[in-house]
Amino acid sequence: MACTKETIKSSGLNIWSGEAATGPAPVIDIIAVQGLGSHEFYTWVKKVPSQNADKAKRFRDKAQFWKGKKPQGKDGEDSPTEVMWVRDLLVPMFKDARIATYSYKSDWRDRKVKTSLRQCAEQFLNILSQHRQQADERKRPLVLIGHSLGSIVIQQALVIAVHQPEFTDLRLSIAGVLFLGAPFQGNDAAVFGKWLARLSRLDSTLLENLRNGSPDLYALQEDFCGSYTAWDLVCFYEMSDTNFGGLLRTKVVNPQSASLLGKRKIFLNTDHSGLNKFGGVDDENFALVLPEIQRIFEDGPSIVAERHRAKDTGATSYGNLHWMVPRPVNDLFTGRSELLLRIQKAIHCDQTSSPNKQKRFVITGLGGQGKSEICLRVASQMQADFWGVFWVDVGNASTAENDFIAIAKLLGQSVESLCDAIRVLANTERTWLLILDNADDPNIDYQVYFPSGNRGAVLMTSRIHDCKRYSLDANEALEGLVDKDSKELLLKAADIPKDSWPSYHDQAEKVVSLLGSHTLALIQAGAYIAKGHCQLYEYPNVYERQRKRLLKYRPEQAQSRYHDVYATFEASAEVLERSKSEAAKDALCLLAVLSMLDSAVIPLQIFQSAWNGGRKVLRSNCEETSAIAISRTHALRLPGLLVEESDEWDPFRLTEASSKLISLSLAMRHDINGSVGLSMHPLTHAWAKDRQDLKDQDAAWIVTGCVLALSRSNSTMWQTQERRLLPHLQSYLNIKIGRILLFESKALVIPILLECGWALLDMRQDLMLSHLLEDIFTGLRKNPKELLEELLPLYSLQARSLSNTGEIKMAVALLEQIVEIEGRILAETHPHRLASQHALAIAYEANGQVKEAIALLEQVVEIRGRILVETHPDWLASQHVLASAYKANGQVKEAIVLLEQVVEIEGRILAETHPSRLASQHELAIAYKVNGQVKEAIALLEQVVEIQGRILVETHPNRLASQHTLAYVYEANGQVEEAIALLEQVVEIQGRILVETHPNRLASQHALAIAYEANGQVKEAIVLLEQVVEIKGRILVETHPDRLASQHALAIAYKANGQVKEAIALLEYVMEIKGRILVETHPDRLASQHALASTYETNGQVKEAIVLLEQVVEIKGRILVETHPDRLASQHALAIAYKANGQVKEAIALLEYVMEIKGRILAKTHPSRLASQHALAIAYKANGQVKEAIALLEYVMEIKGRILAKTHPSRLASQHALAIAYEANGQVKEAMALGFRCLD
Repeated sequence: MACTKETIKSSGLNIWSGEAATGPAPVIDIIAVQGLGSHEFYTWVKKVPSQNADKAKRFRDKAQFWKGKKPQGKDGEDSPTEVMWVRDLLVPMFKDARIATYSYKSDWRDRKVKTSLRQCAEQFLNILSQHRQQADERKRPLVLIGHSLGSIVIQQALVIAVHQPEFTDLRLSIAGVLFLGAPFQGNDAAVFGKWLARLSRLDSTLLENLRNGSPDLYALQEDFCGSYTAWDLVCFYEMSDTNFGGLLRTKVVNPQSASLLGKRKIFLNTDHSGLNKFGGVDDENFALVLPEIQRIFEDGPSIVAERHRAKDTGATSYGNLHWMVPRPVNDLFTGRSELLLRIQKAIHCDQTSSPNKQKRFVITGLGGQGKSEICLRVASQMQADFWGVFWVDVGNASTAENDFIAIAKLLGQSVESLCDAIRVLANTERTWLLILDNADDPNIDYQVYFPSGNRGAVLMTSRIHDCKRYSLDANEALEGLVDKDSKELLLKAADIPKDSWPSYHDQAEKVVSLLGSHTLALIQAGAYIAKGHCQLYEYPNVYERQRKRLLKYRPEQAQSRYHDVYATFEASAEVLERSKSEAAKDALCLLAVLSMLDSAVIPLQIFQSAWNGGRKVLRSNCEETSAIAISRTHALRLPGLLVEESDEWDPFRLTEASSKLISLSLAMRHDINGSVGLSMHPLTHAWAKDRQDLKDQDAAWIVTGCVLALSRSNSTMWQTQERRLLPHLQSYLNIKIGRILLFESKALVIPILLECGWALLDMRQDLMLSHLLEDIFTGLRKNPKELLEELLPLYSLQARSLSNTGEIKMAVALLEQIVEIEGRILAETHPHRLASQHALAIAYEANGQVKEAIALLEQVVEIRGRILVETHPDWLASQHVLASAYKANGQVKEAIVLLEQVVEIEGRILAETHPSRLASQHELAIAYKVNGQVKEAIALLEQVVEIQGRILVETHPNRLASQHTLAYVYEANGQVEEAIALLEQVVEIQGRILVETHPNRLASQHALAIAYEANGQVKEAIVLLEQVVEIKGRILVETHPDRLASQHALAIAYKANGQVKEAIALLEYVMEIKGRILVETHPDRLASQHALASTYETNGQVKEAIVLLEQVVEIKGRILVETHPDRLASQHALAIAYKANGQVKEAIALLEYVMEIKGRILAKTHPSRLASQHALAIAYKANGQVKEAIALLEYVMEIKGRILAKTHPSRLASQHALAIAYEANGQVKEAMALGFRCLD
C-alpha cells in the first residue's frame, strides 16, 4: 500500500508507488534520500499557486464588494497547492518503478538526536537491503537521489558496501546516482550551524562532518571515487545564495564542492533548499533533472545486468585472482586525488562493449616525485576491478624479461622468451592491468613491452618525456604536490601529531617552498626532523648550510628505490655518461652551464646571441683599448656545442642537448612567445651544481660567464627578456669574486663581471651593482676613489652606478677624472672619449649644473657633427640629449628646434617602428608639453603608443614608458581619468614583470599617485605614495634624488588632504637633506623650498612663506633667464603670498610683470599663462579694481571655454571667480547664471 502524507514515517523507507498483488513487478527502484535536519515530507514539497486561485480571488472580491465589504486579505485567500514531486511527478511518469523516499534522524537542533554519518549510512544500507530480499529484488537496478547530507549518506553507504560481501548485489545494482547540492568538500554554512549548535549546547557531530576542508570528507571522496569511477553519477549545484535569517547570506555548497572530478555537473536556478523541490512538469529546474532520471531508467537495467553476469561468471574485473605487485602503498601517500581519478577513468575496462583499443596511461616526470607510488595506489584502489594486476620493472632488460616470464608462469604457461611471455598476456581474455615501471632509458624502445591487441590496460612510469607518445590522449607530466598536500606530507613524515598541524603551517610552508614540493625530498626532510636532527623551523637554515648532506640523507627504514634525492637525479646523469654520443656530452655541458644560472626559465635565444657575439669578436681586427675588455679568449671559451665553424647559426647541437635533458626530466621546455626556454626543478638545479667538484664548478662558471657576456651584443634580447634574465644574472653573481680571481686571470674574469655590471645598470639593479663593484675593487685590491688608467672601463661603470644611487657629486667627480684622462690619451674624436663626455654631461644635468651640461654636449655634438654623417646614431643621440638639457634650462624653443631636426632626419632614414625614431618623438612630445603645446604632445605620443602597441609586447619597457608619458600629458590636458586608466594599466603590467623595487615600477606608482591627487582621490594617492616611500626608504640612501622626490610628492598629498603639519614636517626633512647635498641653485632644492613656502602659507605662516619665496625668486633671478618657466612659477607663487599677507599692490606689480613675460613667450591657450591671468584678476578684485578683474576673467573664460571640457577643474574655478566678481559689481543675475552653470 502506497504511503501518504498522513502515514509517512520519520525514519525509514517510505514507498509512494502502489504495488499490485498481481501483475508485473517493478523493473527499477528510485529512492530519494533527504538532507540534514529535513522534514520527511516537506523536504520534497514545493508550494505553488492554485490553478484556480486567481479566478477564485476575482470572484470572491466582487462578491465582497456587492455585499459592501472590503476584499479579503491573505488570510482569506485560497491555499497554495503542495507539489510533493517524488509522489506527484515521478510516480505517474515511471509506472514500472518502485519509488520511495528515505528519512532518518538528522536534525542537529533536536537534543535527542545524537548520531554520526557512519551510523546514518549503515542504517540506510541495512534498511535498503531489507526491502530487496526477494529474488526479483536483489539484482533490481537502483537509482539513488541524494540532497545535501543525503548525498554524503549515499556515498558512505556505498563505500561500506565495497568492504562487506553481503551488500555486493546491492552495490552492483546501482544504475546511477543524482547528487543535489552534495557537499563533497564540505561547506562554510556548516561552520555557522556548528557555532549555533555549540551556543545552544547541541550535538554538532554531523555538522563537524560537513565543515569545509573536513579530512573525513576528503578520505570519503578518495574511497568513493576509487571504487565508483565507472558508475553513472551526475552532480547538480545551486546558483543562488541562501539567506540565514539576515545573519548570513551565502551559497550553502559552492560549485566546486558540489562537483566530482570527471563527472557531469549541472546548475539549477535556485538556492540550496530549492534543489530538491519542483513545482510541476513545467518547472525549469525539474526539466533539467528529469532527463537524467529517464536516461538512467532506460540504460541502467542493461548495465546492471552485465555487472551481475560478469560477477557470476568470474570473467570480469569484479574479483581479483592474480596480484603481482611488489609492495604496499606507502602510508605517507598524500594527495593526487584528481590524477588518480583520471587514471582510473582512463584504464577502466568497460564491460558493456568490446574495447577498440588497449587502455593506457603514461606518467612522466622527475625522479622522486612519486610516479611508482601513484601506480601502487591505483592498483590498490582498482584491485577488485581487474582479474589480474601485474607489475614489471623495465629499468633494465633482464629484470623486465624475468618479470614477464614470471607472469606467464603465474597464468599457467611455461615460456622461455620475453616475446612468448608477453604473448601469453596479450591472449588472456580476462581483464588485466599491466604496470610498466621505471622506463627511464631514452636509448631503449619500450614499445616491445606493450602486449599486442586491444585487451587489458597498461600503466607506465618514465622520466622520459617522449614516452607520452605511448598514450597521447591519456598522460600526465607529473609535477610537485600542491601546497596543501605538500605540507600535509611533510608534517606526516616529520611525525608531528595531526592536531598540532595548524601551528606548524608557516614553518611547513617555508620548507615546502625551499624543496619545490618535491615528494621524496619532503619525505626525507620529514624523516630527518623526526629523527631529531633539527626542528621544523630550523630546517631552512640547516639546508642553506648543509644542502648536499640533507639531500643525500637516507632514512634507515622505508627507503625509496634510489635511497636519496640526489641519487634519483644521478641515475639520469649516468644514462648520459654511459652514452658515447655527441648529444649526450653536449647535454652534460649544457647541464653544467644551467647549474650556474637560476632554476627559472631561461630563453635559449641567449646561446644564439652569445654565438653571434663570439663571431664578431673572432672576426674583428681591431685591437682592444683596454686590457679588461671582452676578447678572443672569451669567444673560444664558449660551450663546445656553440663552437661551430659556420657563417650561419645552426641550433642543431643545442636543440639535441636540451632535448636530452628534457627527455630525462632534468629540464622542462617552455614556450616564450614562439621561442624556446628551459627551466629546472630547484632540487635538480641544486644537484646539478653540487655534483661538480670545485674545479669543475669554476670552469663551468667561466663558460657560463662567456655566454652571458657575449650575448650582451644582442641588446634587444636583454631589454625584452629583462625580467627572465635578471634571476639568472643574480644567481650567476652569487659567488666569491676573490676566489675566482685566484684560479683564473683577471683578463678573463673582470671583462665578464663588467658585462654583468653593465647589464645590472641597464636593469636598474642599483644596489646589486653597487655591491658587485665593491666586490670587484676588493678582489683587485684597488681603491674605488683612486682612478687607474688600466681599469678605466671599471671606473666608468662605477661612475654611472654612483649616479644611479644618488651619489651625484661623486659621480661627477669621477667622470671628470675619466674625461680628463681620456682627453690625454685619446683623440678628441675617439668614440670612448665622446661617450664619457656624453655621460658626464648627463651627470652635470642631474647635479643641477645644466649650463655645464649644455656646454659639454654642444662640444660633443659639434665634434660628432664634423666626423659623422648627419644620420649617424651617435650624433643623433647626442643631439637628443642636448635638447633634453636645453629643456631643463628653460630653453624649450631651442630644445624643440633640435628635436624636430632629429625627428625629421630619423623619419627619412629609419622605419617608423625603429626604437631610436620613437624615442626622439617621445622626447619631442615632452618638450611640446613643457612649451604648452599639449595637443601636439598628445598627438605625437598617441602615434608613438599606437606604433609600439603594434610592434612591442605589452611588457616592453619602451612601450610602458611612452604610455606613462602619455598619461602625464593627458593629466596636463585635464584628461585626468584617461591618465589614471593608462597609468593603472602600466602599474598593473609592471607589477607582473618587475620586482617591487624596480625604479620604473616605482616611478609609475609615483605618477599614478600624482594623477589620483589631481582627480581628487587624495587618500588613494597617499596610500600609494606611502608605499613607494617605504620601499625607496629600504633600497635607496636618504640622499637619493628619487627617494627625496617621492617624499616631496607625499608631502604635497598630505597638504591636499589637510594634513598640513605632516606635510611641513616632511618637507622640512627633505629640505634639510637637500640643503646638505645640493648647491643652492639646484632645481630640486629650489622646488622643495617653493613647495615648503606654499605649505607654510596654507598653515597661516604667511611671513615664513614670503621669506622663503623671496629667497627662491632671488636665486632663480640669478641663474635662470627671465622667461624660464620655473622662475615665473616662483614669482607667481610669491605674488599669491603677498596677496595673502595684505600686500596687494606688491602682488599686482609682480603678477603684471609675470603676465607681460608670459604674454610674449606663451600661446594664449597655455595653462600657465591662463593661471597667472586668473590670479591677477583675483588680485585686482581684492584691490577694488573690480571692472579690471571682470574684464580679465571674461577673457580667461572665453579661452578656457574653447579648449577645456565643461567639467575641467580649472575652467570651473574661473567660472566661480567670475561669478563672485559679478556679484561684487552688482551684476547679480549674471552671477547667479554663472553659479548655476558651475553647479551643472
